[in-house]
Amino acid sequence: MNIQPQASHFIDGAYVEDTAGDKIDVIYPFTGKVVATVHAATPAIIEKAMEAATRAQREWASWTGTERGRVLRRAADIMRERNHDLSVLETYDTGKPYQETSVADATSGADALEYFGGLAGSLTGEHIQLGGGDFVYTRREALGVCVGIGAWNYPTQIASWKGAPALACGNAMIFKPSETTPLCALKVAEVLHEAGAPAGVYNVVQGMGAVGASLINDPRVAKVSLTGSVPTGQKVYAAAAAGVRHVTMELGGKSPIVIFDDADVENAVSGAILGNFYSTGQVCSNGTRVFVQKGIKEQFLRRMTERLKGVIMGDPQDEATNFGPMVSARQRDIVAGFIAKGIEEGARLVTGGKVIDGDGYFIEPTVFADVSDDMTIATDEIFGPVLSVLDFETEEEALRRANDTPFGLAASVFTADLTRAHRMVAGFEAGTCYINTHNLAPVEAPFGGSKLSGVGRENSKLAVDHYSEMKAVYVAMNDVEAPF
Repeated sequence: MNIQPQASHFIDGAYVEDTAGDKIDVIYPFTGKVVATVHAATPAIIEKAMEAATRAQREWASWTGTERGRVLRRAADIMRERNHDLSVLETYDTGKPYQETSVADATSGADALEYFGGLAGSLTGEHIQLGGGDFVYTRREALGVCVGIGAWNYPTQIASWKGAPALACGNAMIFKPSETTPLCALKVAEVLHEAGAPAGVYNVVQGMGAVGASLINDPRVAKVSLTGSVPTGQKVYAAAAAGVRHVTMELGGKSPIVIFDDADVENAVSGAILGNFYSTGQVCSNGTRVFVQKGIKEQFLRRMTERLKGVIMGDPQDEATNFGPMVSARQRDIVAGFIAKGIEEGARLVTGGKVIDGDGYFIEPTVFADVSDDMTIATDEIFGPVLSVLDFETEEEALRRANDTPFGLAASVFTADLTRAHRMVAGFEAGTCYINTHNLAPVEAPFGGSKLSGVGRENSKLAVDHYSEMKAVYVAMNDVEAPF
């Protein structure tokens, strides 16, 4: 499969190139080889995208919500029809196994387009009756040009999760994917244009932090939505604040999974696998601090070790492979450094921990036990396949320690006692909580974090409020009174 795009950027309904921009090599994590090349956006490219989005947004906002929704639903159908090719591309872009990308990436993007496409026609204001015959009505209006900044772990999904609600509300979007995974968002733009979105409504420009900063600081931008790390989020938030722009940020975490001794151990192990090893651990909401009540700790560790024997590393395009490489050599080395730190600080290495020799960026799924709250592997976001097991005795202790982190993206509890489960999720300081599962993100439900893990919510009806604003119109039916 030739994955080299026609050009680096998709602007105003067409592929656009400017080779004066810095070269960005796309490296396939399975082989370590360059499989495509794009160029970072130059100032001329950024200006072209901004002009196109500004112009197209006015036309797009004049369409009815039903008309916009029809385009988004058509795009969802196209994305599902091309799921195989989009999944193969996602695997080249990220290294994630096709077994995973074929069910979790383009499909999730299509779900978002379909959901917000269905919602678009229902976006209305309200009538507020006042005394004496006066009344107020409200208009839900688009914000204008929105900038989306993507992360490298879910390039198709993130491009869709940001684009779908933005477009449903009548905005235009300029999306900058991560320079590590620049290919998939171009296909999202292609699909939307083919589905009938006017040229310029959804644009993709490539680049590193400097390109993102140029987009965020442009006075024509009304809204910024970022998926990324906390340090990046802090910079973006500060830049957006200078222009008093709307902001949504989905950042990192150090999320807890709390497993009580009455839990179904098999389900708890499955949840911990999903919360630590899916996407080779490269998921922001991963539950990397696994608190296990002492009564079942060794049983949990034995069963986890047994289940990890089912890991199949290899060619991620092979449907039998269920565990892929890290996205880059740099990320693999960062994770290896955390594993070495865990051993150095006295955690017990239960299984895994080795970097796999060869061209690909593989590292074994790793489980530590006897981890204390102050160890580096328990405090810092690793973003790799490293699970830390921490012992606890009481519910109160588990909740206190689970919340003892500046992050607050996700949290889950495994227990047969549903009253305890609801007490725990009520007490968790996290935006996305789970009972007897972890890491599921249906588009119908809001997704986002508390504390340092972000601001605002993606998905669900709540996303509409982040991509639109209400205009209040007071209608006087009587004479106007004034003091003089």
